[in-house]
Amino acid sequence: MSREVSALFLLSTTLLAACGGTTATPAAQGGMGAMPPADVQTVTLAATPIAQTSEYVGTVRSLRSTTVQPQVEGIVRQIFVKAGDRVRAGQQLLQIDPDRQAASLNATESQKAARESELAFARQQLQRMQKLHDAGAVSRAELEQAENAQRTAEAHLAVIESQIRETRLQVQDYRVRAPGPGSIGEIPVRQGARVTPQTAITTIDQAEGLEVYVNVPLERATALKTGLPVELLGPDGEVLATNPVTFIAPRADDATQSVLVKAQLRQVPPGTRVMQYVRARIEWNNDPALSVPVVAVSRVSGQYFVFVAAAGEQGTVARQTPVTLGDVIGDAYLVRGGVKAGDKVIVSNLQKIGDGAPVKPVS
Repeated sequence: MSREVSALFLLSTTLLAACGGTTATPAAQGGMGAMPPADVQTVTLAATPIAQTSEYVGTVRSLRSTTVQPQVEGIVRQIFVKAGDRVRAGQQLLQIDPDRQAASLNATESQKAARESELAFARQQLQRMQKLHDAGAVSRAELEQAENAQRTAEAHLAVIESQIRETRLQVQDYRVRAPGPGSIGEIPVRQGARVTPQTAITTIDQAEGLEVYVNVPLERATALKTGLPVELLGPDGEVLATNPVTFIAPRADDATQSVLVKAQLRQVPPGTRVMQYVRARIEWNNDPALSVPVVAVSRVSGQYFVFVAAAGEQGTVARQTPVTLGDVIGDAYLVRGGVKAGDKVIVSNLQKIGDGAPVKPVS
């Protein structure tokens, strides 16, 4: 009996399928075409002037920077300035212990007194010999001997005086002074340290003649040219000053694979210091270009896509289109390829649509 029931059921099913059936699901009847189009907002792409820029980290340097080094060797006794101080030309910066040189000066000055006494005696002897010679009491040879003794005493005194002047100058060298006006940089030496003429004590930078150094990657080096605007940016991205590129290095830096660019600061933001890091933005051009809003872009496996509202067989549909993008400018990506002017890019309800889905652009 069970075999007969099973046979009848199979026969019924076969007949229904052969006749086209009347039990198809609503999904089979309507498919995707029955889905209502999603309301979306679009933007029509058009080329507009866009400032194409790149931001880098720059370093402020001085065209008038002097490295201060002592002219003598010795122990640092006292330091009179600190980093950041403004100094005038000739102002004392540091004192090196001059005791040994001062002792040498005292010894030389004591010798001067003896030489002065010798000269005074030689002059008296010459005057006496001159009178005796005039009276015929001494010979001409004796007078000339007295004259020679005076000249010798004068020469000895001159040598001592020269040594004193030289020693005093050397003592002055133990007082390290500013070669010119400016701001004191870092002072790596400390009180009690031994310095030599090769020791860099500090640097003095003048506020005038500042430059900003920017290292530009090689991939952008071909676009470099003198005169390009370099903007110095504040913490919030505001433009503090704009100066043109004044120098482009003829060779690349082997270590960083970048090209050094300099811009002389004709406009200097307040508070700018030498060796300070700054945000520097180079403006490459302001040519018309396409851009798409950031909210319209999706990324899948490293590839960027946008949805373009395009005409389909039964109305407007969303077409997922791969795009090549450039820098972010404001709230939009610079477009380098994939879409063209006039395309309508979808900017809303992206999570509700897929490639080929029906859409209804709304204002």
